[in-house]
Amino acid sequence: MRQIAKLILIATLVVFPQSFQAAPTPEPNIGVNGYFASDKAQRGRIIQAAVVMEIPSGYHVNANRPLNKYSIPTALKIDASGGVRVGPVMYPHAIVRKLKATNNEPLAVYEGRAILRFNLTVPASYQGSVSLNLHLRFQSCNDEVCFPPKTQEVNMGIEVVGPNDRVQRTNGWVFGRR
Repeated sequence: MRQIAKLILIATLVVFPQSFQAAPTPEPNIGVNGYFASDKAQRGRIIQAAVVMEIPSGYHVNANRPLNKYSIPTALKIDASGGVRVGPVMYPHAIVRKLKATNNEPLAVYEGRAILRFNLTVPASYQGSVSLNLHLRFQSCNDEVCFPPKTQEVNMGIEVVGPNDRVQRTNGWVFGRR
């Protein structure tokens, strides 16, 4: 009886070897969303905006300023509609980790929630709404493997009102409450 069981097991491994291989590590689903600090933008004024990355537990993305030359940095490129000026992106502070995959070499990474902030200046003569096309390039990894870099696209838009029109603060969890 035991020999028959052994023969069945060997035959199964020969016929279906892929079903007994370890499953590849799944690539994380990193959430990327854009937010404004108010419900409308005022002409001639600055408005705060941000991109929020939600990185699942057990994963990280390389920081904007990696500590080594082979890590692919997180980088945000922003295309804005006519005449809107985009300020520099303020990246979060990185966490330094030593991982098995890099022989315990220190890496600068983002984990959990990473908020990338920037300001927009809406021209005084601007009409219509502001449209932003964001291109976030990043590489995600876990403790054992890094995945191919990817670029995630985010489109953001906001209505523009007069310089004295009332606007309401929004998304306090991203920008802090005032």
